[in-house]
Amino acid sequence: MLDFEEVDRAPDKRTETAGSSFGSRRVESVSMSRVTLLMEVLPPFRLDLTAWALRRRPENIVDRWDGQTYARVLVLEGKPVEVEITQIGSSARPRLRVTATGPGVTGRARQTLTSCVERMLGTRINLRGFYRLARRQPELGDLVRRFRGLKPPRFPSVYESLLCAFACQQVSLIVGVLLLNRLAESYGLAVEKSGKRTCAFPRPKDLAGVNLDALGKLGFSRQKARAIIELSLAVTEGRLDLEKLAGLDGGSLLERLHALRGVGRWSAEYVSLRGFGKLHVFPGDDVGAQNKLQRYLGLGKPPNYKKVRRQLTQWEPYAGLIYFHLLLYGLAEKGFLS
Repeated sequence: MLDFEEVDRAPDKRTETAGSSFGSRRVESVSMSRVTLLMEVLPPFRLDLTAWALRRRPENIVDRWDGQTYARVLVLEGKPVEVEITQIGSSARPRLRVTATGPGVTGRARQTLTSCVERMLGTRINLRGFYRLARRQPELGDLVRRFRGLKPPRFPSVYESLLCAFACQQVSLIVGVLLLNRLAESYGLAVEKSGKRTCAFPRPKDLAGVNLDALGKLGFSRQKARAIIELSLAVTEGRLDLEKLAGLDGGSLLERLHALRGVGRWSAEYVSLRGFGKLHVFPGDDVGAQNKLQRYLGLGKPPNYKKVRRQLTQWEPYAGLIYFHLLLYGLAEKGFLS
């Protein structure tokens, strides 16, 4: 991080601090502050590509991208804060301007914000080894050159990555994203800025007291709803510290994740990559990724789990980075990338 400064403070802005679409929402009048931070990024870096790998679909209302600015509501010190990020400089000499607007963005909250942005956008990850490998691999080289500057994104918390996995199980990605949108709109803390209300992703305590029928009305199956509530209760009550699992090795981590309700092989690998940042992990059961790998390599049919693992052996230990590059490959095919 290069610098930060508080650029203004405007009192008496309306900020919605709690609530649900199934009940009344409490609205407070609180003092709002705006803080701008300038952050260094290890090159090469492109915010547009990294933001798209994080948000996955244009329908995503939690992770937003307007062509220049990545925006999201984060909960810092228990308060919802609207965070807007733009890139300054080229891919080879990148910096980020991070603006946070919300009630009482304290010094501790600024530290949390910095760590969260670095985690979500992979700004401190050195990919020189990956680029060296790509130069030696003709099949890989074209894909990597096309999306040079992509950093491997992570969700702000392991908890969020698990809920994203639950939502996307056995449905299309667009359906999973719409389910997550409804969850955020119904249970996430919200901030109102310039007359527009935006929602954070729900915290464990926001969902610990929800019943199965309420989640069912949002479109979640009873099995998924039960997994969400059980996980939220375990985290809220202190029986489970998901972030501490990061210290486990690959096999032990997958085994521990499998022990959670609703987590199978795909979910465990998905969370290992998108929640814990294990870049050697490629969710091999991901049907969308299998289809993209088939199209990119010109295979006769989508590879199954074993064939995916065999194909990725030559690209170790960067299988997870290939997953993100293939995601962008699919988004480019749909015309979402400029």
